[in-house]
Amino acid sequence: MNDYLLSLILGVVEGLTEFLPVSSTAHLRLSEVLLHISLSDGYWKMYSIVIQLGAILCLPVYFWSRITKLLSTFPRGEDGNRTVLTHPLSLTMVAFVVTAVPSFLLTKVIGKHLENIVIIGWSLLIGGIVMWIVDAMHAKAEAAGPNGNSKIRTWKMEDMSLGQSIWIGLCQILSAVFPGTSRSMSTIAAGQIAGMSRASALEFSFFVSIPTMAAATLYTLYKSLRGKGENPIGVAQIDSHGWIVLAIGFAVSFIVAYASVAWFMAYVRKRGFAPFAVYRIIVGVLVLVFAAKLS
Repeated sequence: MNDYLLSLILGVVEGLTEFLPVSSTAHLRLSEVLLHISLSDGYWKMYSIVIQLGAILCLPVYFWSRITKLLSTFPRGEDGNRTVLTHPLSLTMVAFVVTAVPSFLLTKVIGKHLENIVIIGWSLLIGGIVMWIVDAMHAKAEAAGPNGNSKIRTWKMEDMSLGQSIWIGLCQILSAVFPGTSRSMSTIAAGQIAGMSRASALEFSFFVSIPTMAAATLYTLYKSLRGKGENPIGVAQIDSHGWIVLAIGFAVSFIVAYASVAWFMAYVRKRGFAPFAVYRIIVGVLVLVFAAKLS
């Protein structure tokens, strides 16, 4: 297949799945297998990092006005009842640190799991079941709204607690260790379990993904370009064709991710996460069947 078309396809896959709770890592790895891309090739390993970075950059653009408003209200918050430690921006960084430190220590384990299709399949399946159960448990409370007598305590991200932030950060480690779990799924489900509404859990998921994903991808990209880690590739080794392929994937993933975030925010408020849970379960079963035939 033409490399430019290949880059276009992978960019679309990355952009569509990065922020939906279906695991972009799983879909990208499965796409690479189906499209016969060598996972041991240093260039394509770096390529997957670059297009993920393209998707990540859509978030500060999409939430720019929201971010500037939060910055302007730091540290007291919009209602004047926040502190330096409990402001939404601080809670975002708390969740990031809670996730980042263990994930960094488990780098070797994470690297080994990334290409394991069986782990991806089980993570998709189990994560889908968990997501479906959690969302179903909170469906009535969501329908009742803030004025109803419900178990949901946090309807806005601004009202989050430090404990909720730490809990979400801990649950997010699962997505790093077990590819296919989905960082988005783990943070959303964790937020709902901790008493957050769909909208507040989803928004916090997007915010905490900015530092978490940016740090992870930039660190991995740095190692690859500096000739460190597995199958490194230096900048000098990339020719003009290689740069064009990278640019196509980067731009496409950014545009598609931006559109998917806008759609996802509107969709979830009305319909919830059940359709994504069903999709995860179906894909997880198919992946496990596919893995069984390969073994």
